[in-house]
Amino acid sequence: MPHRGHPGVRVTVVWRPDADRVAASRTWGFMSRWGVTEFSEFLARSVARPDEFWDQVVRYLAIPFRSPYREVRDLSRGAPWTRWFTDGVVNLSEVCVDRWAAERPDGLAVVAESEDGRVATATFEELESLVARAAGGMRRLGVGRGDAVACFLPMCLEAVVTFLAAARIGAILVPVFSGFGPEAVAARIRDPRPKVMVCADGFTRRGKPVRTKDTADEALSSAPDVKLVVVERLGSAEQAWSPERDMRWEELLSADPVAAAPTDSEAPVIIAYTSGTTGRPKGAVHVHGGFTVKVAAEGAFQADVGPGDLLMWATDMGWIMGPWSVVAALANGAGVVCYDGAFDHPTPNRIWELVERHRITFLGLSPTLIRALRAHGAQPSSIDVSSLRAFGSTGEPLNDEPWWWLFRDVGGERIPIVNMSGGTEVGACIVSVNLLQGIKPTSVGGPSPGMAADVFDSEGRPVRGEVGELVVTAPWPGMTRGFWREPDRYLETYWSRWPEVWVHGDWASVDSDGFWYLHGRSDDTLNVGGKRIGPAEIESAVVAVPGVLMAAAVGLPDPTKGERIVVYAVPSGDPESGLADRISEEIVRVLGRPFAPAAVHLVPDLPRTRSAKIMRRVIRNLALGLPPGDLSALENPDSLEFLEP
Repeated sequence: MPHRGHPGVRVTVVWRPDADRVAASRTWGFMSRWGVTEFSEFLARSVARPDEFWDQVVRYLAIPFRSPYREVRDLSRGAPWTRWFTDGVVNLSEVCVDRWAAERPDGLAVVAESEDGRVATATFEELESLVARAAGGMRRLGVGRGDAVACFLPMCLEAVVTFLAAARIGAILVPVFSGFGPEAVAARIRDPRPKVMVCADGFTRRGKPVRTKDTADEALSSAPDVKLVVVERLGSAEQAWSPERDMRWEELLSADPVAAAPTDSEAPVIIAYTSGTTGRPKGAVHVHGGFTVKVAAEGAFQADVGPGDLLMWATDMGWIMGPWSVVAALANGAGVVCYDGAFDHPTPNRIWELVERHRITFLGLSPTLIRALRAHGAQPSSIDVSSLRAFGSTGEPLNDEPWWWLFRDVGGERIPIVNMSGGTEVGACIVSVNLLQGIKPTSVGGPSPGMAADVFDSEGRPVRGEVGELVVTAPWPGMTRGFWREPDRYLETYWSRWPEVWVHGDWASVDSDGFWYLHGRSDDTLNVGGKRIGPAEIESAVVAVPGVLMAAAVGLPDPTKGERIVVYAVPSGDPESGLADRISEEIVRVLGRPFAPAAVHLVPDLPRTRSAKIMRRVIRNLALGLPPGDLSALENPDSLEFLEP
């Protein structure tokens, strides 16, 4: 039976806001100011008049530009290199912290809870002090405008401070997933060459210590000039310590506070690494003006948060939703809630207890986490989640059963699900539910305001009622300013298929009512529990194992994680006993336990093209019991017999 969202299957709207909810929403407030009364008209106008729309966003959200921009956008270099808010001066840190410290000094800015139960909080006034002193400490260590600062921390107060402090002095944050292994960490800091890395000595996950500093030390073994700032979270006395390189977080904060630097709107603020299908990870560059404005708009229009609200996304600072949640909340005067532990430990109700304890109003969950929580059942009636006004979801398509479980069993059909999708390179979302549109199960709503999204067929023509490529036909403020030191790779990845069109790499469809759906990746990128990783990174770890000649990594459907990693490896001779286990162990060592393969198959050969490119598509199809597809480029057809399920 076709799932909901399948072209041709009619699904009705199951939730609409009442009149009070509409009137109180920030989207309606903006529309009223802009003289628009219909949501569909609002979306159409936001795309047709982008300069006017984004200028009105800046004004409506009162984003403080120290010097006004000369023009909203500059297309003189072509769509891929569009500049936004040209000649404007704006600092992300000032937008998120300083103005609220002046207007609402006692307002709650950050709540951070650890798995062991410790809770740290900061008002906007306290956050400003922490950020200003951390920025002063970075400057004392020699970090200046344009230098990189790596953040290898779980989602905690210090991670928020590190991000904002780097932005404050015009430095560039390089967030790294706290679950990565040493080589994956090294791959993401090699090109930016940070002057400082901030890491934890360790943290607790499911009651067990994760020794982050040991990983950082190994990753930095080839970068001896990096200063390492250690946040004491486990207080481990056993860790290695270098007095010449290592320092405590408290030492960083002992510096004199510094004010936010005047920063050009196009100055880089984040290099967020994401994985491609081939080669090393891509460093998506985001800037002070465009990233701040786009994400602040999403906090207002998608999450619908403002002063007095608390937003939490179950994520890590190393994924784009970490920085997103900080800016989406703080730029709107709301608080951000951080948690650095397993969301179902020590009890399956931990995440609902967080909602009750901190009175969270917007809670973002990955589809993988929703599926995992569903296995435990809904929260007990004794836990009060009435503070929640909306759920968020992103990272991968959300299928029927988990969607209905969250909406019906947890939310009582009262709490809408803001399903959205974008990406690291997008800086935010391309498509998203908006509360004013209403909600259909598993739908991602439609284009986010200001996003000229479309669905193209293979000939580059817009299609409705069938699956096609998700594209964007005009630039937007939050888009990456290219890949760090790899401009050609950026153009090849997103802009090479059709002129002036961003091809995102997702399958999408639009139903007869104008509701959009996603149907998975249209490229080879693996999506494991919402964590995207390129097959090339996995394969590189595999072929580094002695006795392995070549390898292919593919993603297969998984009921909990969305996709699971399956590896096919060709031994260089007769396979030694335990080779498959050593391959699994090496992947975990290099990339981290979240990327442990579900299976490793040793095979005599892999299907390759005449140019020696491994045909992952064919391998995946055969693993799923599907026809292999086009084999016209296949060099070694005999290899297929080894891949039958």
